[in-house]
Amino acid sequence: MPCGEDWLSHPLGIVQGFFAQNGVNPGWEKKVIEYFKEKLKENNAPKWVPSLNEVPLHYLKPNSFVKFRCMIQDMFDPEFYMGVYETVNRNTKARVLHFGKYRDVAECGPQQEVDLNSPRTTTLERQTFYCVPVPGESTWVKEVYVNTNQARVSPSTSYTPSRHKRSYEDDEDMDLQPNKQKEQHAGTRQAGSVGGLQWCGEPKRLETEASSGQQLNSLNFSSPFDLNFPLPGEKGPACLVKVYEDWDCFKVNDVLELYGILSVDPVLSILNNDERDASSLLDPMECTDTAEEQRVHSPPASLVPRIHVVLAQKLQHINPLLPACLNKEESKTCKFVSSFMSELSPVRAELLGFLTHALLGDSLAAEYLILHLISTVYTRRDVLPLGKFTVNLSGCPRNSTFTEHLYRIIQHLVPASFHLQMTIANMNHLKFIPHKDYTANRLVSGLLQLPSNTSLVIDETLLEQGQLDTPGVHNVTALSNLITWQKVDYDFSYHQMEFPCNINVFITSEGRSLLPADCRIHLQPQLIPPNMEEYMNSLLSAVLPSVLNKFRIYLTLLRFLDYSISDEITKAVEDDFVEMRKNDPQSITADDLHQLLIVARFLSLSAGQTTLSRERWLRAKQLESLRRTRLQQQKCVNGNEL
Repeated sequence: MPCGEDWLSHPLGIVQGFFAQNGVNPGWEKKVIEYFKEKLKENNAPKWVPSLNEVPLHYLKPNSFVKFRCMIQDMFDPEFYMGVYETVNRNTKARVLHFGKYRDVAECGPQQEVDLNSPRTTTLERQTFYCVPVPGESTWVKEVYVNTNQARVSPSTSYTPSRHKRSYEDDEDMDLQPNKQKEQHAGTRQAGSVGGLQWCGEPKRLETEASSGQQLNSLNFSSPFDLNFPLPGEKGPACLVKVYEDWDCFKVNDVLELYGILSVDPVLSILNNDERDASSLLDPMECTDTAEEQRVHSPPASLVPRIHVVLAQKLQHINPLLPACLNKEESKTCKFVSSFMSELSPVRAELLGFLTHALLGDSLAAEYLILHLISTVYTRRDVLPLGKFTVNLSGCPRNSTFTEHLYRIIQHLVPASFHLQMTIANMNHLKFIPHKDYTANRLVSGLLQLPSNTSLVIDETLLEQGQLDTPGVHNVTALSNLITWQKVDYDFSYHQMEFPCNINVFITSEGRSLLPADCRIHLQPQLIPPNMEEYMNSLLSAVLPSVLNKFRIYLTLLRFLDYSISDEITKAVEDDFVEMRKNDPQSITADDLHQLLIVARFLSLSAGQTTLSRERWLRAKQLESLRRTRLQQQKCVNGNEL
């Protein structure tokens, strides 16, 4: 069995070893998965695996073992591939069995061809996901991952620049390989298909296809290939991810960490506009696809590489400063978590001070911002999401850079975020809701296709008088539904499909927001800096990186703590609420009780307490009283405010 670093540089050799030992016995596939699982358990082994998030594609060796941190943007139809196939030597008639798993292209030796009629051939199914880098991932997250990755990579010399180092623009007038190189490759890679392993044709036929001008024309798309990122300005590779096991447990918008085999074979880039030419390379069933669908589902491998998944893990969070798995039970036994929880109080105090400065000296607003940042939907009762805590910070200076700089502060604290400037032009023209493109058979992304626990900061201070057109009205409705129900209705033309989400929405506005909010706090600045940018920059530079990392761990970790209320405290809360109703029956409602319980929940968790105490309940009442008093004072100043 190969050893050393072979599992990183030549994983298909490892797979071949297990296949050769076990033949067509299905047990070989489980042994492959177990082998790589054990390898990744070795000391710091995951850090030695090159990541597509950090390493340029042309630095990665084809068919090497890689990892990718991503979100499932779309799921394509399942595809068939040849799990096992048999080749025949045309001269000696010798027969050899091959495995098709983890491959896009059928591997044939010199003078070999696939026997399509062999009784030993098996056809299997795999699922294809279209995956993109995590939308809105913060710069600090990327930097930590880069600094901890120990993979040794250098520009690959195992293939020519014309195959893999070209960008999309270069694809249109790519250079062909020298004939000698083509002959070398023809012996091992005689043909294949985009949809799966189909057959090996004659080397001469493939060489004719590759050298024809039609291949060049087929890559000359009418418009640049759209990588379908949900947010503007995103960078990084999109990948077609081939999943072989347990794909039913994944869904759109899940964030995954994938380990698998990189496939960037140039055959995958061949797309012919001429249907007759396409039929010579593609499975007959796929020839019914439209040209647009072929273009989207089979983009150039140099632009959208393929990953054949060996191991896949659904990520609960993307904070690299914390263990990947933070479920309730493991949190209790993890040494790192228990150690951090023991020093929680000073971290909270420092964070409160930091956010107070960011909010221009308003400590009450800072308290509510902490509660907002650790809030999460912990369950759903019928259609009602419990745990959401959308905060509207009113009283923000109009047309100033305050929200922009406050967002920068939040961006330095949370793993993923997006700043939405709520202008009339943006509301009318931006695409918020993902929709199904039936021509290309894909889900076209929108701004609201975001993974769980993303912080969405909406700046309403930029909103001026103007007319919302129909798309603008739909976008406002979509935002309202997101805030109220924590769901986005994707547009499938003939029907809407609900996609539940868990997005932290923070709204800044001058007066009361046009959007619904669970809690409104009016900003009372204690100072107005003459230069906002200089003030916020000095605030960030004054915080030590180690302290900033503690803030980041704090805000992520507290989302995963369990929480309960004892029967004794439940009875005390009920009695207290009855008393509050007696004293003020007009203004105290059941909604106020719900609000108090939410504030008390996150106030307790912010102090590291997983049960509600009498002290925290009284503190929650005090915070709510201060908040309401402030709103009443604002109402007296501006009668139409409340």
